[in-house]
Amino acid sequence: MNKIKTALALAALVMLGGCASERIVLLPSADGRASSVVVRDASGEVVLSQSYAAVKRSQGANTPYQSTPDEVRERFAQALSAQPARPSTYVLYFESGGNVLTPESQAALDVLRKEIAERPASEVMVIGHTDRVGGLEGNDQLSKVRAEGLRDQLIEAGVQAEKMEAVGRGERDPLVPTEDEVDEPKNRRVEISVR
Repeated sequence: MNKIKTALALAALVMLGGCASERIVLLPSADGRASSVVVRDASGEVVLSQSYAAVKRSQGANTPYQSTPDEVRERFAQALSAQPARPSTYVLYFESGGNVLTPESQAALDVLRKEIAERPASEVMVIGHTDRVGGLEGNDQLSKVRAEGLRDQLIEAGVQAEKMEAVGRGERDPLVPTEDEVDEPKNRRVEISVR
């Protein structure tokens, strides 16, 4: 069900209304992951599971076909231009045991600030994480400190505080699964979603 919801929310473009025919086209997902959508009516169902797979519904009948990027741009230009920008995700990493970004992540923060400034009405979610070194309670606190620290840096850079939410997940969602007390640099991170 979640896969279908994602496909409907992010990948399906539906033209409905007083048209003589309707078209449903499955667009590629922003992250390249596979998605699908099921088109049902009284005559049966058609599964669209490839990018640009499409159905033309006319006079009560569904006719599957393979659309193209050019056809989508031409036929649906107005609808596509009305869509908000797709969300972006940034992952910034920290030095061990603290709230100091790695040099590479500090450079990525500048790119992130610019994107937020260019997006009208952006919303930003900042989620802090830790590796599995240390206790659960301490890692919960450290992940929250990391998330709030980055949120504060973004506020200092001009991002409105009410556009952002910061939370800590501690060691609960490791990017690289490890045993307890393993120092894994990729787990010491903040994920920032800009939408």
